[in-house]
Amino acid sequence: MKSKGLQRGIKRAFDLIVSLFIVVVFIPIWIIVAILIKATSPGPVFFLQDRPGYHKKIFKVYKFRTMKIGSEKMVKGQEVMKDDDRVTSVGKFLRRSKMDELPQILNVLKGEMSLIGPRPERVASLEDYDDEISKRLNMLPGMTGLAQVSGNIYLSLADRYKLDVYYVEHFSLWLDIKILLRTVGVVLLGEEKYLGKELVKIDEKNSDYRSQ
Repeated sequence: MKSKGLQRGIKRAFDLIVSLFIVVVFIPIWIIVAILIKATSPGPVFFLQDRPGYHKKIFKVYKFRTMKIGSEKMVKGQEVMKDDDRVTSVGKFLRRSKMDELPQILNVLKGEMSLIGPRPERVASLEDYDDEISKRLNMLPGMTGLAQVSGNIYLSLADRYKLDVYYVEHFSLWLDIKILLRTVGVVLLGEEKYLGKELVKIDEKNSDYRSQ
């Protein structure tokens, strides 16, 4: 338990250091992205939405707006795919490169999110949570996570939940490092390249989780 507490402390320090670095280095890119969003579609630069965080505490998640105005009402568990016509021309690039998530660095600095953890879902999703799924809320949500580097939108919602719960129950700095490194590959190659190449395998029969 003491080891887990120390690792969480190191994780938070790492979050702060990396987030501050990204804010400083990426300021010119933020400005360019903001100009492109305003120049190519009507609406605000940023998209803010309530999401449940640590222990169900509601916070506003920040993203660059990638969809047309009025497209924010989504079906629970249904992801936005590449060919969705609600996504703007600039939004397609931002989503593919994951740059739309960059403003969440502000959530990390505020202590509402971590660089790595279960992705924050829409508040309406809480209605479907049982005791097992609710375990994913026992850590700060992340900008990237185990499910996101294991196929993400190409996985069923149930499989994503299982990976999230695994992460919370088996958190370690080593697992964070592996997720972070694979996130680079996801950004460069695409989520579909990692479908079927999970970092962990879940033995359904024995409810056993084995790290790869």
